[in-house]
Amino acid sequence: MTPTLRTARLLLDPYTPEDEESFVALFQDTRVSRWMGDGPSTEAEDRALFGRIFTKVYAQDLFKVWAVRRDGRLIGHAEIKATETVGGHEIVYALAPAEWGTGLGTELAEKIVAYGFDTLGLTEVHATVASSNQASLTLLRRIGFEHVRDIAEDDGSVTRVLTRGLGAFGPG
Repeated sequence: MTPTLRTARLLLDPYTPEDEESFVALFQDTRVSRWMGDGPSTEAEDRALFGRIFTKVYAQDLFKVWAVRRDGRLIGHAEIKATETVGGHEIVYALAPAEWGTGLGTELAEKIVAYGFDTLGLTEVHATVASSNQASLTLLRRIGFEHVRDIAEDDGSVTRVLTRGLGAFGPG
């Protein structure tokens, strides 16, 4: 079961069916979706993805996925899951563009990393980021992630794999 987590300004809790419209709006915003998975999807695909959170992820406890809220509003999405791509657990996060530049991304990423170390007992956590996503790369480096390798994608783009070990220094 996905637990509820809190930071100074954020609430991370399981999605509810009432979150569908806000989830779809977040993932339909190309400023967000261009950095997620394989990039922008159709509205129907995002609605199907939202449905799978309940029918697959939560029903089978496949991994942890959270709605990210501030002042009661859904403003983002977060996950931590084992993936073959990184050979371990990867964090995934997204925030609505209105929240960019406020420090919430750092707050969110740190909370997911702490969950991986403190609750899941991991000794390292990974992230995959498009090499052109400088904001996310900067955020991750600032909280102790280090670039470990690149993945050449079929479309010619490059995805960076970053790793943070248990003892890595975070923000300070």
